[in-house]
Amino acid sequence: MNEPHFQGHFPGKPIMPGELVLEAMAQTAGILGFMSVEEEHAGESYYFVGSERLRLRRQVLPGDQLRLEAQIHSVRQNLWKFDCQARVADQEVCSTLITCARRGNRA
Repeated sequence: MNEPHFQGHFPGKPIMPGELVLEAMAQTAGILGFMSVEEEHAGESYYFVGSERLRLRRQVLPGDQLRLEAQIHSVRQNLWKFDCQARVADQEVCSTLITCARRGNRA
């Protein structure tokens, strides 16, 4: 509860901002993409480029344990789509279809 995002989002009513839940799901999708590629693409980065069908269903409160899930939805060239969910206990908090672009690292 002492984290700055809880203190400042709605003073007096601490919740985790929805954009941080979305960012956490995007990070989870990027990690899944990174771990799913062939050796020749190892070390490339995944950049969040979009979200479709975003639904925020309930608030995330201080003390809640957020569980993140991602599954590969589709891959077309360097654009990856992931079905993502965030849950607290067994309740879905947020769901979305996240698009990431895979880009090679430049020296």
